Amino acid sequence: MNFEDNYLKSALYEFNRYKTLGDKTFAQLSEQEVQWSYVENENSISQIVKHIVGNMLSRWTNFLTEDGEKSWRNRDKEFVNPYTSKEEMIVAWEKGWKCLFDAMNTINETNFSSKVYIRGEAHTIVDAVNRQLAHYASHVGQIVLLGKMQKGSEWKSLSIPKGESKAFNAKKFNS
Repeated sequence: MNFEDNYLKSALYEFNRYKTLGDKTFAQLSEQEVQWSYVENENSISQIVKHIVGNMLSRWTNFLTEDGEKSWRNRDKEFVNPYTSKEEMIVAWEKGWKCLFDAMNTINETNFSSKVYIRGEAHTIVDAVNRQLAHYASHVGQIVLLGKMQKGSEWKSLSIPKGESKAFNAKKFNS
């Protein structure tokens, strides 16, 4: 496998991993919990998702041929008036991820060396993908933390639960 294929496979794996963390968080939360913020004027999960989706649609629509900051995007509005329901939020979340995955699937050996523009700044494909991967990872981390804060002891761990590393490793390595 060449560098380009290996890189794209790795990036897609990581994007899927972060999407799954969001999905598993949403599954644990109620309608009211996705709207909750820990203090007034801070972002709820719904508002964070609205921002992620706005970013995804802007960055990944016509990824190889248009600047990633679209004229139709209004970033400031992503942080007000969150989605009105959990269902609406999840539908938008899925739309954003579909846009990303569809765009990623257009990258191949013939266009891998193309320049991608974000706010007029040229990026390599690797730089543009890494930029978005880091951005989404940070926001998904916020989503998970807000979910954990609300659920407390009812939270179902999305990785190895506290105090269970030894048992996990023993099972993983058959020791």
